[in-house]
Amino acid sequence: MMIDRGFRSAVWLWATTVWLLAGCDQVQTSNPTPDSSNFVTPKTKRETTASPIVTAARSQVGKTVSYDPSYVGLAYPNGDLPIEKGVCTDVVIRALRDAFKIDLQKLMHEDMKAAFSAYPTIWGLKKPDPNIDHRRVPNLKTYFNRRGFSLPVTRLAADYLAGDLVTCTVGRNLAHVMIVSDKKTARGVPLVIHNIGSGTKEENRLFDFPITGHYRIKE
Repeated sequence: MMIDRGFRSAVWLWATTVWLLAGCDQVQTSNPTPDSSNFVTPKTKRETTASPIVTAARSQVGKTVSYDPSYVGLAYPNGDLPIEKGVCTDVVIRALRDAFKIDLQKLMHEDMKAAFSAYPTIWGLKKPDPNIDHRRVPNLKTYFNRRGFSLPVTRLAADYLAGDLVTCTVGRNLAHVMIVSDKKTARGVPLVIHNIGSGTKEENRLFDFPITGHYRIKE
């Protein structure tokens, strides 16, 4: 009797232990908590779809290795400098061309011919110049505004989506343009892809400068 009673106690203890272990494992697997290493924050549809603009811009990293603001005669349409060099606007021009077959050189030249007075006159030009017009940030801003691409300028990281274009002022009066990346800092601030002096790079600089424009391209 003592052996049988001890045996039954041992079996009951073993079964209870197995049930508890299985039960804890099942709960953890089916209902992960935010503290669990397996927890993944659900992403929106926009976040799970790679931005073609970002992909095209990122492909320039390591290829465009210098900053060269020199005036260059370009082919028309689809004119471009050698990929090894360029300025901030060239990152945008190349990305939109590769991502969506958008030729800013041609589109802006046609718009400037139709409404030249709507564009800045700070360069003293009397007529459009397809070699340089699309490579100037103030002209890009005017064109994007005329196309209805403009969005509010804020200091909220969540307002800036991958593929958005952001213009800003560097130093006293240097106009600059950047492409918002799909990569973010630990605090949720998107990186940007741009050429600010040493070739195309992907960096954490979205809020480093006063933002002057925010644009989202509609195909």
